[in-house]
Amino acid sequence: MKILHTSDWHLGHTLYNYDRTVEQQAFLRQLTRIVTEEQPDAMVVSGDIYHYSSPAAATQKMYTDAMLNIHQACPEMTIVVTAGNHDSSSKLEIDSNLWQHFGLNVVGNIERTAEEVNLDKHIIEINNEKKTKGYVIAVPHVYPQNFPLLDTETPRDQRQARFFQALLDEVKKRNTAQLPVVLMAHLSIEGSDRSGHDESIGGIEYVPLSAMGEGYDYLALGHIHCPRDIKGSHHHARYCGTPLPVSFDETYPHSVSIIELEKGAEPQISTREIENPIPLVTLPHDPTPFEDALKLLEEYPEEKPAYLRLNVLTKGYLPPDCNEKASNAAKGKACKYCYIKTTRERQADTDESKPISIQEMQEMSPLEIARLYYRETEGEEMDPELCQLMETVMQKVKSKNNS
Repeated sequence: MKILHTSDWHLGHTLYNYDRTVEQQAFLRQLTRIVTEEQPDAMVVSGDIYHYSSPAAATQKMYTDAMLNIHQACPEMTIVVTAGNHDSSSKLEIDSNLWQHFGLNVVGNIERTAEEVNLDKHIIEINNEKKTKGYVIAVPHVYPQNFPLLDTETPRDQRQARFFQALLDEVKKRNTAQLPVVLMAHLSIEGSDRSGHDESIGGIEYVPLSAMGEGYDYLALGHIHCPRDIKGSHHHARYCGTPLPVSFDETYPHSVSIIELEKGAEPQISTREIENPIPLVTLPHDPTPFEDALKLLEEYPEEKPAYLRLNVLTKGYLPPDCNEKASNAAKGKACKYCYIKTTRERQADTDESKPISIQEMQEMSPLEIARLYYRETEGEEMDPELCQLMETVMQKVKSKNNS
């Protein structure tokens, strides 16, 4: 069985208020071309289709149009989409019955009643040329504490692992021909690389690879943006990564993965790189004084599209007009200025940075302690205006206590 593994599209994502529709449409066109060339038996999309749980109508239409084009590029291919932590599981499933007419299976949540869990919903048989090629087990993003209890004997902290194994066991009963089995999940496996990953939505709770159960030939993971095989899995577990960078720190290549599977054999993995028409560029690579970084922005080719951030080394505060200068330097160019990344230059140790005793601290004023703490943590002196503000507040507190 041949599958195309992709995830974390984050359609609708904006970068520092810049619309990224052009890039996202370019990716979807490239994906359609890859499907045309590869003709997979299945395409699995392991969560985070959208960046926001309530995507704009234009973003939803972009997704719908792309899925129809992809289906037409390979009508025999089964498409399986699961919800990620950025997606609204209920909204993603609204048109699921209609999508099945186009070979697209959408699994947004776990369907359960008071009596049982619908395991059948998560098991998709992959058929091509009227022949069964394998099975896909589609599991959306679910917080560990929200997995269903399948029996009273399973401890509550093990119900996630029990759920995965129950699905694998059910497929094993059906898979009498010993065909390949793909398990989809949107979560974080221990040891995965989270470089550049935004943990602000849903956070990251790591689970051991052993918790995913036994019986799959390939684990198609989503959630972590860096493409990588899971260490120790012998290519049986992989994050395909984002097709487009979501932040400037995602400096690795972006791609989709092509997986060739045979039951019991090590998966054969290749990647198809995705070209971003508007790359994310940091000027320069290593931190440099603001004026030097600004000069690089001024010299940046006018016709070259890019999102740009300046990498600035500073001893203290940046000039108050630094953003205005940077914006003016990019004005009229194809590039889009985003922000300044600052790195504070470490100051040489002084007598003031040496450890002080408790007695010395007791003799210091609150403002002196605050200035010392600021110097130690920020590597620079506290701004005079901030010192004055703290002094004013302390005087008011002191006056109130004495009244």
